[in-house]
Amino acid sequence: MKRLAFLVLILVSSVAVAQSPTRVRGTISALDGDVLSVKSRDGKDLKLQLAPDAQVATTRKATAADFKPGAYVGVTSVKGPDGRLVAQRVHALGPQVPQMHAPWDSIPDSMMTNATLEGTAQVGTGTQLTLKNKEGEQKILVTPQTEYYTFAPGTRADLKPGETIFTSAGEKDGKLVAQRITVSKDGVKPPQ
Repeated sequence: MKRLAFLVLILVSSVAVAQSPTRVRGTISALDGDVLSVKSRDGKDLKLQLAPDAQVATTRKATAADFKPGAYVGVTSVKGPDGRLVAQRVHALGPQVPQMHAPWDSIPDSMMTNATLEGTAQVGTGTQLTLKNKEGEQKILVTPQTEYYTFAPGTRADLKPGETIFTSAGEKDGKLVAQRITVSKDGVKPPQ
C-alpha cells in the first residue's frame, strides 16, 4: 500500500511539474497590493498574484543595430510565401528564458525561436539571421517591416491601469502567480 501511495505521489508530482505556464496578454485593470487585475486579450477578467520578488520590465523600441552576434534573442516568425521563416518581431531576452524553437500563440501560425544570434547575411532585400540553440540552427529572414524591442528595468509603479502586459504565469494553490511581467511604457507595447 505504501508503495502504491508513493507511485501515485510521483505521478501527481510529475503532472504538476509538466504543466505549462499560462501566457497572459492583456490590459491592466487595477493593482491592489500583490494582485494585478487584467482584462485578457480574449476578454477574460484575470487576477494575477505577483510573487513577492516579481520583476517588472518595461518595453522599448529598438533597431536591428541594437542586436549584435552573441546576443540572446527571441524571434516571432511566420512562414513566407516561399516557405522560409520571416521575422515579425525580434526582442532581447534574459538568460533565464529557456531556449526553444516551437509554435507560438501571439500571431496565428507563428513560431518562437529563443536562441543566440550567430550572425547575419544579406539575402535579396532582407537580412537573414542565423540563430543557434540546443535544438540546432535556424535561419530567419528579417525585412523592413520587422519590429525590434529591448527592455528596461521597471517597478510596480509601472503597472498602471490601461497599460498592456505579457507574462507567463504558473499556477499555485489555484492562483496564477507571476514572477516576471513585461509592461508597456510610453505607448510601446510588449512583444508577445
